Amino acid sequence: RACHEVGFAHLGGHGVDPTRAAAVLELSRRFFALPEDDRMAIVNTNTPYFKGYTRLGMEHTGGRPDWRDQIDIGPDHRSAPVLPEGAPAWMRLRGPNQWPEALPELRPVVVGWMDDMARVGDKVLRALAIGLGQPADLFDQWMHPDPEVLVKIIRYPGRPERGQGVGPHHDSGLLTFIHQDDTGGLQVMRNGEFVDAPGREACYVLNLGEMLQLATDGYLRATRHQVVTPASGADRVSVAYFYNPRMEARMGSIPLPSTLAAEASGGQNANPADPVFDVYGENWLKFRLRSHPDVAAIHHADLLA
Repeated sequence: RACHEVGFAHLGGHGVDPTRAAAVLELSRRFFALPEDDRMAIVNTNTPYFKGYTRLGMEHTGGRPDWRDQIDIGPDHRSAPVLPEGAPAWMRLRGPNQWPEALPELRPVVVGWMDDMARVGDKVLRALAIGLGQPADLFDQWMHPDPEVLVKIIRYPGRPERGQGVGPHHDSGLLTFIHQDDTGGLQVMRNGEFVDAPGREACYVLNLGEMLQLATDGYLRATRHQVVTPASGADRVSVAYFYNPRMEARMGSIPLPSTLAAEASGGQNANPADPVFDVYGENWLKFRLRSHPDVAAIHHADLLA
């Protein structure tokens, strides 16, 4: 019911080691406490892969700068790609991460947590497949052997006037898991208004992305959400884990039982200028180019038209 009506839920019973999860948040705070030079050593404009440190105000949502800085981390087994002539543009996004030399402890802890979260993602997709009247392994064909995962380690610095930490948006893929501190600020659209989505002890906030909405003709919901900056003197730190299909995966329409199909409201959100593509790599490229205009201008200027 939560995934059909709201698109957001608190997820408990996930089996992730709470000690490791706490270490991820603690090391995140230590990264943001590093001197600026140490953070800028891995600035995301260094490479074309949109990985590394994003400075305050340099990620955009809805065409406006967000008041957050962050590290973007993808699968940690990748090297710089060698692309054949005529390769899809989204293949440029596959590449290595940047890790801070000043905080070497960060890499093993975050990579271990990512492995834990991939197992959680598979379990959630199996549960959703069963709920949709499908075989439990339905999503494996689009996810494996190399799902497109992303971790965003995010700080929202407090300021006197609360405003756009992250502007209103829908997530572009399948699943997002949010591991947040107790500062608050995440809000979810319900009945035309934004309501607070606070954390709950030992739970992650789970939300669904637009590709699940598209594949189920809207039976599963990708819901608009945002983050409001905290007041002065209180920084919000959260770690978001995005579990998405392989970039080359083309997700078709999932055949729903008639009882569920009767409650499907349509797979596209009402913005013809922002279509959802059935190939995940095309969605990922669209999202990255518009959200990181500085990286796009330096490394992908030929795609901006």
